[in-house]
Amino acid sequence: MERLWTGAFIRMTVGMLFLFTSFYVLLPTLPLFVKQLGGSTAQVGLTTGTFMLAAVALRPVTGGLLDRFGRRPFLMWGLALFVLAMCLYNWAGAILVLLGLRILHGMSWAVSTTAIFTAITDIIPPARRGEGMGWFSTAMTLAMAVGPLLGIWLKDSLSYHALFLCAACLSAAALLLMLGVRMPFAPQVRTGKMELFEPSVLPIAAAVFLINIAYGSITAFVPLFAGSIKVNSGTFFLVYAATLLLSRPVAGKLSDKRGEAFVIVPSLVITASALVLLGFSTGLFGMLSAAVLYGIGFGAAQPALQAAAIRLARPERKGVANASFLTATDLGIGMGAILLGGVSQYAGYPTLFIISAVLVACSLLVFILLGKRSLGRKETQPLVQYK
Repeated sequence: MERLWTGAFIRMTVGMLFLFTSFYVLLPTLPLFVKQLGGSTAQVGLTTGTFMLAAVALRPVTGGLLDRFGRRPFLMWGLALFVLAMCLYNWAGAILVLLGLRILHGMSWAVSTTAIFTAITDIIPPARRGEGMGWFSTAMTLAMAVGPLLGIWLKDSLSYHALFLCAACLSAAALLLMLGVRMPFAPQVRTGKMELFEPSVLPIAAAVFLINIAYGSITAFVPLFAGSIKVNSGTFFLVYAATLLLSRPVAGKLSDKRGEAFVIVPSLVITASALVLLGFSTGLFGMLSAAVLYGIGFGAAQPALQAAAIRLARPERKGVANASFLTATDLGIGMGAILLGGVSQYAGYPTLFIISAVLVACSLLVFILLGKRSLGRKETQPLVQYK
């Protein structure tokens, strides 16, 4: 069996941890920074939305370019632009300037993360793709647990200047770690037309879109729901992150041995069950039980779905396939926070989480009827060129 824990894989994974930590330090602190600049609640939402829209707009183009010109130039320039954007936050003294910076930051995020996810699928041996993606995803999980806590501490104990400087240093460390990694690349045969979407992954992208609408409701409304029932939301996310760390590597190995569908189907059932339980929770025990179930279900489903998308795509179309997958993720999270906000306002949080569970059930249905049928073992062409 081919080695998974190569120097390239380790450096990419640790670099991913640094990059996502720098991203997550802004998650709880940027809204407070907007308020400090005199922004309204609507402008807080706008700063989040512009980042997401910029990322969604650029991902498909990035995917097509990755398949034509290789991963390295986009990974390096994307990360360099990301570091620059982090540094520029210290000079954002007005809301309009901040909105422009968020667009730049979102563009750099789209280019760098699409290139990173594509490069790592090239580096991981095909026979261990599920396991590799499971371990690689734990970097994001750790960042999700550490980043917000670090961000709040830096803001409260030091200053926003220290916060943005730390985020810039973390992203610069990610750039330095990935700088010398050799990235295998099989160039796409040029036909004169650059494809922006991979049709073969459409069933997977549709399933991913639906489960991430539900995930958007978790990230946006669990803190508010927890406060309404007198529970610390940080405890929910800490338990959720810890469960993710345990579930993803195990689920990855299972998907390699038994196939992605063997992991995805029960994982989506568990995810839907977690959301139902969350909707009926009235205290700490219910919320923590839901956090454990959600960590197991969503934590196992996400990397297995990505491994399935890569296996369905042609080897020379991995960039577009990853871009399609990540675009579905971004759109789902963004729309979940926006669309389900009205549900929470008029029908309450329990109804919101029940609707989220129904969306996960629809994702399961889409996968069983369309995605599962499409999956089949494919031989991967050897990658011989490096860029």
